[in-house]
Amino acid sequence: NFERIYKMVASAKAAVPTVTDQAAAMQLSQCAKNLATSLAELRTASQKAHEACGPMEIDSALNTVQTLKSELQDAKMAAVDGQLKPLPGETLEKCAQDLGSTSKAVGSSMAQLLTCAAQGNEHYTGVAARETAQALKTLAQAARGVAASTTDPVAAHAMLDSARDVMEGSAMLIQEAKQALAAPGDADSQQRLAQVAKAVSHSLNNCVNCLPGQKDVDVALKSIGESSKKLLVDLLPPSSKSFQEAQSELNQAAADLNQSAGEVVHATRGQSGELAAASGKFSDDFDEFLDAGIEMAGQAQTKEDQIQVIGNLKSISMASSKLLLAAKSLSVDPGAPNAKNLLAAAARAVTESINQLITLCTQQAPGQKECDNALRELETVKGMLDNPNEPVSDLSYFDCIEGVMENSKALGESMAGISQNAKTGDLLVFGECVGVASKALCGLTEAAAQAAYLVGISDPNSQAGQQGLVDPIQFARANQAIQMACQNLVDPASSPSQVLSAATIVAKHTSALCNACRIASSKTANPVAKRHFVQSAKEVANSTANLVKTIKALDGDFSEENRNKCRIATAPLIEAVENLTAFASNPEFVSIPAQISTEGSRAQEPILVSAKTMLESSSLLIKTARSLAINPKDPPTWSVLAGHSHTVSDSIKSLITSIRDKAPGQRECDYSIDGINRCIRDIEQASLAAVSQSLATRDDISVEALQEQLTSVVQEIGHLIDPIATAARGEAAQLGHKFCFLQPFLLQRLGVKASHTHDAITEAAQLMKEAVDDIMVTLNEAASEVGMVGGMVDSITEAMSKLDESTPADPKGTFVDYQTTVVKYSKAIAITAQEMMTKSVTNPEELGGLASQMTNDYGHLALQGRMAAATAEPEEIGFQIKSRVQELGHGCIFLVQKAGALQICPTDSYTKRELIECARAVTEKVSLVLSALQAGNKGTQACITAASAVSGIIADLDTTIMFATAGTLNAENNESFADHRENILKTAKALVEDTKLLVSGAASSQDKLAQAAQSSANTITQLAEVVKLGAASLGSDDPETQVVLINAIKDVAKALSDLIGATKGAASKPADDPSMYQLKGAAKVMVTNVTSLLKTVKAVEDEATRGTRALEATIEYIKQELTVFQSNEVPEKTSSPEESIRMTKGITMATAKAVAAGNSCRQEDVIATANLSRKAVADMLTACKQASYHQEVSQEVRERALRFGTECTLGYLELLEHVLLILQKPTPELKHQLAAFSKRVANAVTELIQSAEAMKGTEWVDPEDPTVIAETELLGAAASIEAAAKKLEQLKPRAKPKQADETLDFEEQILEAAKSIAAATSALVKSASAAQRELVAQGKVGAIPANAADDGQWSQGLISAARMVAAATSNLCEAANASVQGHASEEKLISSAKQVAASTAQLLVACKVKADHDSEAMRRLQAAGNAVKRASDNLVRAAQKAAFGKAEDDDVVVKTKFVGGIAQIIAAQEEMLKKERELEEARKKLAQIRQQQYKFLPTELREDEG
Repeated sequence: NFERIYKMVASAKAAVPTVTDQAAAMQLSQCAKNLATSLAELRTASQKAHEACGPMEIDSALNTVQTLKSELQDAKMAAVDGQLKPLPGETLEKCAQDLGSTSKAVGSSMAQLLTCAAQGNEHYTGVAARETAQALKTLAQAARGVAASTTDPVAAHAMLDSARDVMEGSAMLIQEAKQALAAPGDADSQQRLAQVAKAVSHSLNNCVNCLPGQKDVDVALKSIGESSKKLLVDLLPPSSKSFQEAQSELNQAAADLNQSAGEVVHATRGQSGELAAASGKFSDDFDEFLDAGIEMAGQAQTKEDQIQVIGNLKSISMASSKLLLAAKSLSVDPGAPNAKNLLAAAARAVTESINQLITLCTQQAPGQKECDNALRELETVKGMLDNPNEPVSDLSYFDCIEGVMENSKALGESMAGISQNAKTGDLLVFGECVGVASKALCGLTEAAAQAAYLVGISDPNSQAGQQGLVDPIQFARANQAIQMACQNLVDPASSPSQVLSAATIVAKHTSALCNACRIASSKTANPVAKRHFVQSAKEVANSTANLVKTIKALDGDFSEENRNKCRIATAPLIEAVENLTAFASNPEFVSIPAQISTEGSRAQEPILVSAKTMLESSSLLIKTARSLAINPKDPPTWSVLAGHSHTVSDSIKSLITSIRDKAPGQRECDYSIDGINRCIRDIEQASLAAVSQSLATRDDISVEALQEQLTSVVQEIGHLIDPIATAARGEAAQLGHKFCFLQPFLLQRLGVKASHTHDAITEAAQLMKEAVDDIMVTLNEAASEVGMVGGMVDSITEAMSKLDESTPADPKGTFVDYQTTVVKYSKAIAITAQEMMTKSVTNPEELGGLASQMTNDYGHLALQGRMAAATAEPEEIGFQIKSRVQELGHGCIFLVQKAGALQICPTDSYTKRELIECARAVTEKVSLVLSALQAGNKGTQACITAASAVSGIIADLDTTIMFATAGTLNAENNESFADHRENILKTAKALVEDTKLLVSGAASSQDKLAQAAQSSANTITQLAEVVKLGAASLGSDDPETQVVLINAIKDVAKALSDLIGATKGAASKPADDPSMYQLKGAAKVMVTNVTSLLKTVKAVEDEATRGTRALEATIEYIKQELTVFQSNEVPEKTSSPEESIRMTKGITMATAKAVAAGNSCRQEDVIATANLSRKAVADMLTACKQASYHQEVSQEVRERALRFGTECTLGYLELLEHVLLILQKPTPELKHQLAAFSKRVANAVTELIQSAEAMKGTEWVDPEDPTVIAETELLGAAASIEAAAKKLEQLKPRAKPKQADETLDFEEQILEAAKSIAAATSALVKSASAAQRELVAQGKVGAIPANAADDGQWSQGLISAARMVAAATSNLCEAANASVQGHASEEKLISSAKQVAASTAQLLVACKVKADHDSEAMRRLQAAGNAVKRASDNLVRAAQKAAFGKAEDDDVVVKTKFVGGIAQIIAAQEEMLKKERELEEARKKLAQIRQQQYKFLPTELREDEG
């Protein structure tokens, strides 16, 4: 019910954008939100209530069943007194159908009850008991209704008695289930449970058999069974009739039986009395047919022929029984999935088995029996076209089209063959053509019926079906196929090829069932169902394996003993498959079938009419052809045949056209595309209006309401993307339901199975998702800025609702993976909450962005939390994780709402206090989520914590090494190393014990693993501390020995970190899992490193051996680092090839040191070598791997770099091992070999450097090359010009209080001219860059010249010119800016513009020196230069004009008084002389600047200027 209400909420939200009345739309949106919130609260409350009341459900169900039993007893008393009357609305037909359908629900819920009780799951046993009680309630009401409505008192009493027996048995079953829960695993209670369940199942069948019409079907079945016993006699009586008589009677009996089969199929849709009559007639006709068949068998000449006839009669008997069983099943529950198809299949099986017998027994003129067989087949398939409201097959719409095309082609060829061979009298080929035509027509009918069904359900007014956990149709088909195959296996008449075929069918279907069980098990969230599916799959697989063994034995020797073994082996398989099919039919798992609307039925009509016409005309054609085969010289019949052929051809054309035209989703796609195009036009119009500032404001709706509407629409579009893409790729029937008016990728038309469009659809869907994400981010940001948080609250609510989705999670990783990501997002939310507390006081306007961040983080957290809950064990922990993540969601909603309120009113102190309280609550709820995760996997959580602690210790040891190397690691007191040695050894041994516990903890419980991880973390902390104290006690005058000791403990810490990681990965995994091998390897390294530490501790005071010990430890360390280097693990970050080259210098230095140490044999030198080697090799390996995994490095270059990195390390290891050998046994010969070892290392380093240079690729350049510097400067100049231009774009003219309308605004002229100069200079510098590249390509300027003097001079000219252009343009922009704002004169602007023109000319000269004047690049460069010159001239003219105008317009106010006037003249003259002197000085200054610059110009430029 929760799911239905959630769907209602989703539908309401989807409907909001389509409501035109704004008030109604807002009200609907608000109501949907309120309902969703209330629903979430109700769900939480009901879950808590369920936890509290779960055990009481079984007792409640038991009381309900006891009450129903009493009610049925009362009804029986009333029936005996003749007082039992039907209730209002009750009819015999309705109650019979209710009882039939409910009996299946009772059966499946009881199967669930059995499974839950057997597994000891109290929660799900309670649920199953409640469902069983509810189903029994409906069953009791239906049984009472049937008894009250029937006119036969005996039948009424039988119905009530059998229903009471069901209640009594069910009460016992629930009681036994309750006891089984108390003692899970008790064999006796399990056995009693199974016995009681069988008794209830028997009572249930008796109850169903009391329904009107069912008894008659049972009688007919019994009659068929009795008649079939005639086939079991060893010797058949000889025939008393002639062959012709026997043949004629068999043909007539076959026709009657086929017709009766059709009547049985038809009767299932009518009243119960019709089925009783039809099944009675069918059993009579079967009896007659059987007699005629036995008579025919008596005509057989040989024993083999007789056995074959009897075998066929047995097949007909079996098919007839199945037909009646299918009819009975459908009449009991007409709505059962696939029941109609199973009945149609059973009828076809009867027809096919009759045809096989007729083909075998009759000796008609060739072609006659083929025609009869074809007519019977066509008669049988005709029923498919009557109201196709169920899928006929698994074909998609595209497959239907292909099927129709292929079969129509085959039919056309066979019809031509029928006509041709009837003319020529080749009747054997004629018969074959009739058979092919019949098969093609059956295929066409099936494809047409399936296409019609898909067209019907694809109509938007039809109710689309919903996919269930399993497909009961698939299970039912597999069950039927396996049963048929098993019967063929044990049939004495089966040939070896038939046995092999049957075995193949069994293998195929059991494999499909096991696969379906595996998928269902992974999808369901119900742990009982999960286990049951797995167990059922095992049972099916094991019984299949046993059967296959017996089949192999039978294939080797077809003896009676082997056949008997085969028969025995089939029983467990059939039972396992039937049990699985019963369990899979549980309403919880099955799909919801589609409901075809009236409009959908109308859409089906063209296809159905064409198909029916095709079948009718084909039947007439075959009848006509049959008569022509006997008498081909009959012209009128030939014209009739031609007429039928024409009708068939036309009807097939019409069928193909109808199927193409009715392709699902076509109309909806066209409608959507039109709608989208209209929307695009509206948006473009609104965009233009907004640009021109003429977009009308809306008074009918608030910004907040619009924001909410837009958010809900975008979210709805986002939800529809995947369903539409999926439907477009292969579920065309769903397209009509999924289409939306905002789906641009619907342009992919779906007329044919266009697989080439699938990639385009996928790509369009991805682009659509990105667009939706972008607009949602924009909307949330815009909303958060003004305090509107409705969209964010909706997002969090939606994420919370996804946690409770009934469709199970499909986890791809382990609990540990999800645990790690949930911890990450939880901590991120806690940090954001803390920031929001701070910002609420300092910057409330920033709260919106933080709220948006929290919303996104919670969305990820909910998704990962759902996966963590699905993978957590036990189930209660998963439930706890889910509920705590939901509680955190509620906290986030309150916090986001308070953030919105505070943004609207930033000074409200009460809201600030509330926000701080909400933030604290969120932090607390984060800690609850983390504690739930820890409870979920204490061990792995402890491993994560321990690993974090160990990484901190490693970092601390690195710092200590730096102090030791610097000679500042001193002892605190005057203590010696001996004071610490014992403590170190004792702690190291304790660590070894912890290591053992850690390794064993991976395979034991989470509690033990947690204890081991915590203990090992504590011990390594203690060990690191005592080793540091020991190293300090050695004294700072011996830093190398201190480093050796600290390196030894650091190696242990690294090994422990790896071991903890391996333990975390291997936790709860089986012994043969690859992670277990990794764990063993890590443990081995750990033991090696601890042993190495102990040896180092013992040798550290022995001056004769400590160097040797240090070298041994370094060799072991390098080997471990090489193992990591050679692993396939990709490094977390990448580095440059230069870094890799730089690190090889360390190897070179260390090699020289190692050779020196080998020659001197001094322990101090050896210790220094050991410490240096360790760092140099580790750094080289890290840099090499990081550089080789750079994304731009090819696979080939990477492999080469890794190979030479390994070779270099191996060479260096050999060198160190040789030094070790010299230390132990120093001889001149050994020392002489050091050179050869160092040479090998040097060669490997050279190769490594070359491979690092290869990583740079072909674009590698020398950064000191002047040409490269030139290009860099040019590009830099272009960038600075563009930046200046952008600055200009943002400028506006200063406001002028007085301005004549007729004069052009000078400031706007300045800005426009300055902008055009900036754009032109940008283009110019880019053109210069292109010209320079062209020169390098032509070889006129070397990429890396041998002698760079000449080219360098050219490059310097280009560089200085480019810099001048950039500087001049920058000055121009500043002058324009200042001028517009009134801070600078027009003269400065003119000067800046002239400077731009001059520097441009210089740049052109610099480029022309080397360039080809006719090249494309030079032409572009010249054009760009001209553009700059024009733009500069325009600016100069505009500024001069303005300055001139300004001079004219300036009014001088002349003072009228004499003295004042003289003073004014003197002041003006003084100012004039002053300006003249300043002008002269400025000219001299400019000349000096130019002279200085001229000295530095290249010779080419001087000459050119000269």
